[in-house]
Amino acid sequence: MPYVSTEQPALTGGGYAARAVGLTKVYGSGESEVHALAGINMDIASREFTAVMGPSGSGKSTLMHCLAALDTATSGAVLIGDADLALLNDKALTALRRDQVGFVFQSYNLVPTLTAQENILLPLSIAGRKPDQEWYDTVIDTVGLRDRLGHRPNELSGGQQQRVACARALVSRPSIVFADEPTGNLDSTSGAEVLGFLRRSVSEFGQTIVMVTHDPIGAAYTDRVVFLADGRVVDELRQPTAETVLERMASIQTAAIAAADARLGH
Repeated sequence: MPYVSTEQPALTGGGYAARAVGLTKVYGSGESEVHALAGINMDIASREFTAVMGPSGSGKSTLMHCLAALDTATSGAVLIGDADLALLNDKALTALRRDQVGFVFQSYNLVPTLTAQENILLPLSIAGRKPDQEWYDTVIDTVGLRDRLGHRPNELSGGQQQRVACARALVSRPSIVFADEPTGNLDSTSGAEVLGFLRRSVSEFGQTIVMVTHDPIGAAYTDRVVFLADGRVVDELRQPTAETVLERMASIQTAAIAAADARLGH
């Protein structure tokens, strides 16, 4: 039977990097109303690599954007550490996004006129902070881009651009990094390089990463997979392999088809 979270957790960080508590997101109204998130409770443990998976329209990206403070929920709460995002004013929310949250976009979102190094350091430059040189060197050597730091994005391959984006997300040592389909635009070799870097960031450097993906092979790099369907958490898998992820996804799809048939009276 698919796992369904019904317990309402306490509204406190509790040692977690992030939490969603009764999270809903509604678009539109009346007959056009769409419930993208329908009461999600989800804990993100510190120093873990978590994947969020589900069919198209399941709420994956909406959940990611709400957790990363890029969008606001209709109801419920999002906590980064012990900070309830709904209680922060605009200035505090901007500071939290800048200092505690990293984000890796599928489309890289690099500034084309800046070099790789300038792109990586951009969040710190905006914050008026100097990088921790030891950590900066660690990140640069881990992504393997030291000989490409003077190049602009159009002089880099897709995999190199995404590794620049990953380094940019990590260089300020945020509390949590969100990655939205980070290998979606990459070939298998470049994708494996990026996933390997994210895995090392967690295993070796204690980073916390949440990744939206549709790829069972990518999910196999993580510690835990959370499955969504119709805006709800419907299952969870720890220590995933590509095979176990595929099996669980097939099970969820079968259950969804059966539920749809039941609603239609088939």
